[in-house]
Formats: sequence, structure tokens, C-alpha cells
Amino acid sequence: MPTAPHRRDPVLQALYLSSAATATTLGLLFSLSALYLTRVAGLGARTVGAGLTIAGIFAIATTFLAGRLCDRYGTRTVMAAAAVIQAAALTGYCLLQGNVALFVLLACALLGAQGVQGTAKVTLVALVFAGSGRTAARAKMRVITNIFVAVGSGLGALTLAIGTASACRSALIAAAVLMLCSPLPLARLTLPSAPPPTPGAPAPLRDRRYLALAALNGVIYVQFEVLTLGLPLWVATRTEASDALIGIFIVLNTAVVTALQVPATRLVNGVPAAGRTVFGATGLLALACVLYPVAAWFDALVASIVLVFAVLVHSCGEVLSEAGGWELAFELADPARPGAYQGVSQTGAAVGAALAPVVITSSALAYGLPGWLFLGGAFVAAGAGTRMLSATTTKPAPATVPQ
Repeated sequence: MPTAPHRRDPVLQALYLSSAATATTLGLLFSLSALYLTRVAGLGARTVGAGLTIAGIFAIATTFLAGRLCDRYGTRTVMAAAAVIQAAALTGYCLLQGNVALFVLLACALLGAQGVQGTAKVTLVALVFAGSGRTAARAKMRVITNIFVAVGSGLGALTLAIGTASACRSALIAAAVLMLCSPLPLARLTLPSAPPPTPGAPAPLRDRRYLALAALNGVIYVQFEVLTLGLPLWVATRTEASDALIGIFIVLNTAVVTALQVPATRLVNGVPAAGRTVFGATGLLALACVLYPVAAWFDALVASIVLVFAVLVHSCGEVLSEAGGWELAFELADPARPGAYQGVSQTGAAVGAALAPVVITSSALAYGLPGWLFLGGAFVAAGAGTRMLSATTTKPAPATVPQ
């Protein structure tokens, strides 16, 4: 089992290709789905929002259950099944004509399978690599994902520029085909499986420290919606800066992640170092949460400069928090139950993502500076808790294979 994945490692290369396919599909959906569902499929905006909320809650459950499925049936099987379900849901989107029940069903299938697929990929990394190599592999996959999400978003923007219903449906079919292809790079690889756990071995739902760290990571995960939801609305409604900056923020964030995510993993070799890194990262996130409302005090030029600097600070905090969080999720898991443990870790992130819109709109966007300070304080508190829980390297004793 390699500790540091070489760039030509066959499993890592297969994960690159698989991640590129799924990320392109996701990017296309990010830019296309809302307008397709409202303008072409004939659904109301509130209906779409409610349906996606239901699907997001469903995805929390599937994200958790996916880990157990991986331990029982293998990551490759689970990833293939998730890809087929997503492809079927994307194809089903083409048939929507104002049918609300069908939309909710398809959205649950799509988002639920996305959660399953994400857990399966992380579990595969936990199985194939060891030590710091797991965090490094995940960082490299994230860089690939960011790049190809941007590619998919560009394709979605091009589809919207064409503007016809047939163009939108063709793009969805292409995305479905691409999703079906995503498990193929892994098909011929010989992949390891976890040793069967012995009765009484530690389980993630009884591992209080792991559960607490997953919950704290969920709090920190709200940061992603700050960039994609909170900041755009803040810029548009409360500052003198141009709305055109919103697109630049995404480009800046992508550039920082692409440049720094892999180097950041060198700071998190071990549990205590990972905890310290997460704490430092939340300090950067809190600083960004101070700078965002401060930008509202100035004219367009100064506000723009402050916002750009804040996004750069935020992006650095994001990179560090992800690196530290991954290291903790891998290092503190029982190696005989990689799926179950990674399922818990991914579920914490999924809960954070689901609650983030409500948290951000009811704090920062509702109350301005005090709300932003509340968000920053929550990040720092979560980081402090993570550092405290990461002070020692003690982890569950690995379940051994029965003799």
C-alpha cells in the first residue's frame, strides 16, 4: 500500500479520469439546472427550491448509508451503481413537463446518488493509500474536480447561450453518458478490500471523538456556501462593488485551490498537526468574515479591493481546512471499517451544506456586521474544538482478521 501516491499510480490516474467525468457533469448542472427546470421543464422557482431541499435531506441519509454499502459490497460496485442512477435521473430530467412528483423523485435519485458516489471515492482512497498519501491523493483529486467543474460550467453557459430546449436536453443526455463512463477507468484495476471486523470492534457511531469532529467539520463546511451564496448576495445588495466581481471571485477561488491544495497537505502530517492547521484555517475564515461587511463602508473601488483580498484570505482558509479535515477523517478511522467511518465524515459535511443557506441568510445577510461576526466566531469555535480533540493521536484499535 503506497504512502505517497505517485502521479503515475494506476489507481490515482483512474480516480483522476473518474473525477474529471463526474466534475464536468456537476459543473454543467450547476450552471444549467435552475434555468432548465424553470424555463424548459415548466416548474416554479419555489417548487424547484422545495424539491431540491427535500433531495438534499435525502442525500444526507444516502451519504451515511453509502459507507456501509462500500464495506459490504466494495467501492467499485457502489460507484458504478451510483453512476447508473445519476445517469437515469439526468435522462429523466429531459422528460419533465411540469410534473412535480416526478421532479422530486428524480432530484432525490440524483442528489442521493451523488452523495453515495462521493463517499465511495473517499473510501477507495482510504483503502488504497496509507498515511499522508491518502490526504495527498484527495488533494490532487480536488484540484482535478475544481478544474473540470469550471469546464462543465462553461459548457452549461454555452448551452444557455444557445437557449433552446433541445440544446438543454442534449446537454443533459451528454452529461448522462459522461456519468455512465465515470466508473470505467476503475473497471480493470485490482482494488483492495478492508479486512472483516471482529465482533465488538469500534464502530463510528460509538466513536465519540470521530462523531464530534465530523460535526465540527460540518460547521466549518458552511464556508463553501458563504462564497457561492452569501457573498454574491451581499455584494449585489449591500456594497457599491460591481456584480461582475462575483464571477471573478469564483475564478480566484479556483486558482487558489488549484495552486495550493496539494502543497497544503504537507502541513498536516499527523493528527495534532491537522488539528492545528484546521484551527489556523478557521482564523483566516473569520478574518474574511470581518472583511466582507467592512467592504460595505467604502466606495466601489475600495470595496472591490477589500473584497478581492477577503476572497483570497477565505480561499486560503478553505484550502487549509480541507487538508486538515481530510487528514483527521483518514487517520482517526478504523482501517477495518473505512466505508462506515468515511460515511460519517461525509455526512457531517453534507449536513453542513444542507443547513448553510439557512444559517447564512438568517445571520450575515439578515443582520450585516453582527451576523458576519457570528459566522466568523462559529468558524473559530469549531476550529478550536477540532484542535482540542486532535491533541492526541489515539484512535480506534484496528479490527483484526479472525485467524
